[in-house]
This record gives sequence, C-alpha cells and structure tokens, in this order.
Amino acid sequence: MQRPIQKRTLKTRARLISAAEDVIQKSGYEALRVEEVVQAAGVAKGTFFAHFRDKDALMEILLAEKLNACLDQAEAEKPPKSVPQIIAALEPVHSFMTVERYVFDLLIRYSGATAIAEIGPIAYFFERYFRVVMMWLEDANIRQDVPSELLAEGVQAFAIQTMSLKFCALHASTSFSDRLKVYLEAWLTPAR
Repeated sequence: MQRPIQKRTLKTRARLISAAEDVIQKSGYEALRVEEVVQAAGVAKGTFFAHFRDKDALMEILLAEKLNACLDQAEAEKPPKSVPQIIAALEPVHSFMTVERYVFDLLIRYSGATAIAEIGPIAYFFERYFRVVMMWLEDANIRQDVPSELLAEGVQAFAIQTMSLKFCALHASTSFSDRLKVYLEAWLTPAR
C-alpha cells in the first residue's frame, strides 16, 4: 500500500515550482539554474533533487503546464474550420513551443517519440494536441478522402517541421505562419 504524500512535501514542491517560474520570468528557460531555484525557494539543493531528478524534469512539468494552458485556451474558442483558422487557433501553442531553442529541443526530447520507459506530461500534451486537432478536422472544411486521425498526425508533423525550420538559418526568410500555411493547405485541401 502506498503512503499518502505529506502536505509539507506538496508545499515544498509547489514552492520549488513557483521559484522556478519566477527565475524563468527574469532570465528565460535555458538560463535557469538549480542553484537559483533552491535559493529562491529557500531550500537545500538536496531537497530539489528529492523532488526532481534534474533541471529537465522540472522543466518538463513547467512546459507541459504552459502548453496545456495554451491548448485549453484554443479549445475554449469556436472550433476552426479552415487552414488559416487552424493556424490562428494553434498560434499560442506554437509560439510557446518556439519561445527558445532550449524549449523546443526539450519538447522534442520528451514528446513521446523517443520515450522508452516513461511517458511524461509533455508526451501526454502531444497526444492531447493530436486529439484536439483531430476533433477540429472532423467538422472543418477540408479534404474528406483521408481519415481525420491521419490528417491530425500530418498537422502535428508539419507544425514540428515548421518549428524546426524556424531555428534554421537557411530558412529564416519565411515566417512560421506562412510556411505552415503552405504545408497545411497542401495537406488538408481537397485535390482539384
């Protein structure tokens, strides 16, 4: 039988997360250091590692929370029916995913595509993203000759490809939205 988590443990974890959010707001995600977090939280470094195996484990929780909040916002709006509306609905999600190269790299690492032993909150976010897009596509003005599951996988894949190219100097001349629009129109528009 598993013992219930003590209130003090939950409060300490919440204090560490809050301290990390404050540090990130000042310095960014990549610049966050465990030392700054424990100092801001007023705990020992060993306490941090009792709650998180490393900085990336803390980041996984923080990033997934922010991404899910962006997706909550998108789901609260009227479902998009066209490619431009889909791009606009997902813009807060995509913007956050590319806020820093470190963030994007961490998201890809924890996306589930490379998961071996453990599925975490970022992998669950990617699954949720897929499900939300699939639901939107079922009622959108798009091609009907391909199942919405496959179309949603394509939207997610093209979005990730577009994000990758955002960080590539060879492709910096095209905006994220313009590049994604080309991909999604080719993928979602019925053949003529």
